[in-house]
This record gives sequence, C-alpha cells and structure tokens, in this order.
Amino acid sequence: MIRFLLGRIGFAALILFALSTFVFFLFFVAPGDPARMVAGDKATEAQLVQIRSNLGLDRPIHEQYLSFLGRAATGDLGFSYRNQQPVTTLIANRLPATISLVIGGVIVWLAVGIPIGIMSARHPGGLRDRLGQAFILVGLSFPTFVLGMVSLYVFYFLPRQAGFTLFPAGGFKPFLPNPALWAWHLALPWATLALTTAAVYARLTRGQMLEVMNEDYIRTARAKGLSEGRVVFKHGMRATLTPLVTQLGADIALLLGGAIVIEQVYGLQGVGALAVQAVNNQDRPIIIGVVLLGGFFIVISNIIVDITYALLDPRVR
Repeated sequence: MIRFLLGRIGFAALILFALSTFVFFLFFVAPGDPARMVAGDKATEAQLVQIRSNLGLDRPIHEQYLSFLGRAATGDLGFSYRNQQPVTTLIANRLPATISLVIGGVIVWLAVGIPIGIMSARHPGGLRDRLGQAFILVGLSFPTFVLGMVSLYVFYFLPRQAGFTLFPAGGFKPFLPNPALWAWHLALPWATLALTTAAVYARLTRGQMLEVMNEDYIRTARAKGLSEGRVVFKHGMRATLTPLVTQLGADIALLLGGAIVIEQVYGLQGVGALAVQAVNNQDRPIIIGVVLLGGFFIVISNIIVDITYALLDPRVR
C-alpha cells in the first residue's frame, strides 16, 4: 500500500511540474507588456524599464523560469498587476465561498441523485423508473445559468414583489458566527448546482445498478433468502461505487478550481469570479495562480480516488 501511494504521489508531482512549466511558457509568450499593465498607458519608458527590472522581466527566460519554479514550490505566486496584492492572499480570500458552495452542493446532489438512480434501477420500465428518467432528462437539459436565473426569478424576485423575502439574491456570508445565515445565502446556489449534477449521478447510478443487478452473485444472494434491500445496498451498491467515486473526484476538483457560472449568477465572490475578473483585466499572475490551483485540486482528487479504489477493491493494489 505504501508503494502504491508513493507511486501516485510521484506521478502527481510530475503532473504539477509539467503544468507549472506549461503555464509559465504560456505566460511568457502571451502578447502584451506586463510592465504596461502595471504602470498604465501614461507611463514613461523609464518607468516601464524600472518595473520590468523589479518584476525580473529583463532577465533571461531560463532564470525567470527557475525563479518561478522556486517561488511556486514555496507557495509564492507573485503579485497582482492591478492591486499589487499577493496572489495567494487573493485566492485564499476567495476560497471560503467556493469551498462552501462545493461542500453543500456535493451533499445535496449525492442525497438526491443516488437514491433516484437506485429507485429507477429497482423498478425498470415502471412508473418510478419513468419519473427518475424524467428527472434526469430535465436536469441534463437545463443549462446551469438558465436554471440559476429561473431560480432567482421564482424564489427571489416574485416574493419580493409580493412584499417578503424568501431567499436572498446572492452574496456570501461566512459560516461563523451565524451558520444559519451562511446556509440561507447558499441555499439557491446549492439547489442550482445540485439539480444539474444530481441528474448525472442518477443516470450513472441507474446504469451501473441495472448492470450489477443481473450479475450471478446478486442472483445467488437472492436465492439465499436475503432481503431485497440488503441485496441492493450491501452487494449491489458496493460494485456501483467505483464509477461514482471517479465522477465525484473529478467534479469536486473542477468546482474547487472555480464554479464560474454559479458564482457569476449569484454574485458569490469565489475563485471562479476571481478568475473571470483576472481574465477581463489581463492580470496574468492571478490567472496562473487559479490554473495551478485547479491543477492541484485535480491531482489531489485523483490521489484520493486511487486510494478509495484500493480500499474498495484490493485487486487495484
């Protein structure tokens, strides 16, 4: 098991190194003058030269690359061109909103999607299966931003016109000192994120369960007189977990790197909103920081998924 983990960690370090190298050279060959972005259009040539010297942009590319790797390895991603604040500080300030959105969304979509998938698989062709497939179709058909706008109209604008507030329009409140206010502000974003994603998990669970429930060991368990619930949840679900874990790891990693659409619709100042602002302002250090953060989360999630595989199925080791 230790060798298995060391191999995964070594591969993850190689991926992060390759990603950081790609991001650096993409940054280096990108059009535009970083010194001009920092100083503005009215800066003199002498000021631009001084800024390039301060940023190390006048050094050879290999020196800039080694300096970039060394600083990135210690968590130093440089400073924003726009406000001169450390990139790590800007990202750290935005992470609580994104993490809160992802944690609540994951809980809701798992609590909704997996039971619907199991229900459909246990009654193939029946009314419950058709209802489950209708939910899947609706969830997969609605774009996230459309569902978010509809949710705001129904649960915020209409109640406000009637003279009361059912849910806030958006924004983020810290978990402490008022968890209830934190959850109230995130209720609509959680529901919007969960509905579309729960449809994916319902479809995946249904497909896997239909395949698993026809296996010989399931028929053997039924022949031994085990209850249907025990057959489904003890024997069937164990074999269904592998693809669900894979999907969950990828989804969490991508969302932690920035749930751009949800954050934009509901005004959540998370990592995704920071990335959009950085792209609009051509603030390259922040863009690089967000890309590396997303890559880090993906690598870490893959390691966790591999460990979970090994725990669920010893043959993987």
